[in-house]
Amino acid sequence: MPAKTIDEYLSQLSPDKRMTLQKLRETIREASPAAVEVISWRVPMFKYKGKYLVAFAAFTNHCSFAPWGTGALSSLAEKHGIDLSKYDTTKALIRFTPQTPLPSTLVKRIVKATMQEIDAGTA
Repeated sequence: MPAKTIDEYLSQLSPDKRMTLQKLRETIREASPAAVEVISWRVPMFKYKGKYLVAFAAFTNHCSFAPWGTGALSSLAEKHGIDLSKYDTTKALIRFTPQTPLPSTLVKRIVKATMQEIDAGTA
């Protein structure tokens, strides 16, 4: 059965992925206390002012973290001075593993940049 809450989603994961994504979840909450947790498209997401803010997910060989609604990840990073050169990225997301989790400072910068895009009406 698809998860209906982020807690349900996390409970279905292996312990290493669960702990890594729980820490990511807590970091997102710290960066955006007003964000609301939802499950959409079967993955955990956060909404801010009614718009999708960020999402995360676990897959067989990696986890992912994605800002939502801001266009290309590289454009967001460039506009806000975020260096992603050390990370495995696609147009929309960053891939990582429980053994190499994303630094909380990076996650917070991306969350705050995405919030700025939403506040500016460009997301």
